[in-house]
Amino acid sequence: MRNIYADNSATTKISPEVLEKMMPYLTEVYGNPSSLYSVGGKAKEALETARENIAKNLGAKSANEIFFTSGGSESDNWAVKGVAHALKASGKKHIVTSKFEHHAILHTCAALEKEGFEVTYLDVYENGLVRVEDVENAIREDTALVTIMYANNEIGTIQPISEIGAVCKKKGVLFHTDAVQATGYVKINVAEQNIDLLSMTAHKIHGPKGCGLLYIRRGVKIQNLIDGGAQERNRRAGTENVAGIVGLDVALQIAIDTMEQRNAKLTKMRDRLIDGLLKIERSRINGDRIHRLPGNVNMCFEGIEGESLLLRLDLKGVQASSGSACTSGSLDPSHVLLAIGLPHEIAHGSLRLSFSDENTEEDIDYILEIVPEIVSYLRSMSPLWEDIKKKEAQEVMK
Repeated sequence: MRNIYADNSATTKISPEVLEKMMPYLTEVYGNPSSLYSVGGKAKEALETARENIAKNLGAKSANEIFFTSGGSESDNWAVKGVAHALKASGKKHIVTSKFEHHAILHTCAALEKEGFEVTYLDVYENGLVRVEDVENAIREDTALVTIMYANNEIGTIQPISEIGAVCKKKGVLFHTDAVQATGYVKINVAEQNIDLLSMTAHKIHGPKGCGLLYIRRGVKIQNLIDGGAQERNRRAGTENVAGIVGLDVALQIAIDTMEQRNAKLTKMRDRLIDGLLKIERSRINGDRIHRLPGNVNMCFEGIEGESLLLRLDLKGVQASSGSACTSGSLDPSHVLLAIGLPHEIAHGSLRLSFSDENTEEDIDYILEIVPEIVSYLRSMSPLWEDIKKKEAQEVMK
């Protein structure tokens, strides 16, 4: 049976090159980088080398603007809560975000609302894009932060980050972007794009789980999220995950070095798959076809449940998802799909396929072969599909 992994937006397989570079820091150079003896000193050297490399690759002006975390969710929480709490005393208690952010942002904003902060949730419209003019119009005198994701984790739409950054700079408001999905697929330069804070993680780019970072532009006022020891220049307590950080550094470098060729391959496969799946009756692509990640395909098929589709695909050897991995246990329709205006009954029948460089044209062939068969089979047992066809027949009779 085929074994096709098509859920790379959820996580990716660690690459052999990354694992090889990590191994010495798991077996030989295992010292605590805060220690004074030699094995700790070697770990510290690796830590700071990685910080310098990553800073250069993100366009940061200084390695001291890179702070290592446990991953994207921690970085998002730190960015939003840290800025909100730091600027609260100055009367800035307003945050601007979008309706289809990752839950690490939405739930953080909800928590701040309980503390008395006000949050404006911007529409993203049918194409899944935030409009720059909406951001500008939402900014107020008491706005502390604008936080807009670089690329959506479900439908893959890439936002106009540089333009939003320019608006925030003009208005004198801090700008954070969750770049977890975008890293390695778009060119990021935090200085040129006027990004004040940026979150990313390693495991979306063939690095290890449990390691991420928050870029904080020098001069940004932000409170600590985790207190304790003096690690990360007294900003984020906890012994650094040196092996993971080395893996993050290597994975990011590989992703940048291979970006152009990899994106071309993925875009070709993505477009062929979308065109093929759109031949299925009452199917639709979710999000803008042009401004989207090269390996992201998000479809809805009326008259079926996404969970049933995923189970059938798994039986056929294809691993996919119906949305964010962080909410895969929920039976509720995707908040992202609802945000772009889909009704509940259509949003329930969603399928996200996300690819990496390891996927092949043969994988696309196989998916195009089995998805129409599975959709047809599920519709044959669906009362919802039966109702849809009855309504169609009644319209024809009119």
